[in-house]
Amino acid sequence: MIDHVYISVTDIDRASAFYLEALKPLGWREFGTYRASSGPDNVPDLFGIGDTAYVSGTGVGSSIWLRQRNAGETGLYLGIVCDSNDAVDAAYAAAIRAGGVDEGRPADRSYFAPGYYAANVVDIDGNRLEFVHKAWNAPR
Repeated sequence: MIDHVYISVTDIDRASAFYLEALKPLGWREFGTYRASSGPDNVPDLFGIGDTAYVSGTGVGSSIWLRQRNAGETGLYLGIVCDSNDAVDAAYAAAIRAGGVDEGRPADRSYFAPGYYAANVVDIDGNRLEFVHKAWNAPR
């Protein structure tokens, strides 16, 4: 299951208006903004839009995080649900063996939320993957 996707956009205000309107019939809504100043340098400002399960915390849901595109930047950032911290570790190791480049070893990421454990890799085309286990999600 896909947990979250970062979409790099050229205009946050226009993009958020578009996504909020387009996803409203599906029950998606704005649920918050993450400010880069509260975390590590490599995490940008993020504008969050989520489905009902994600926003309410009643189940494993999905979210989109809009971020300002940097000059010359392309690619995708995809967060993939893992059922345990061990699964995060295994997926990260497999991705590195397959030719991925480390962009964040498996670790707690409490600057996002307590119980947020993740690892990040970049694939051969520059797309970013995050393997994430959220302790509050029930196993699938």
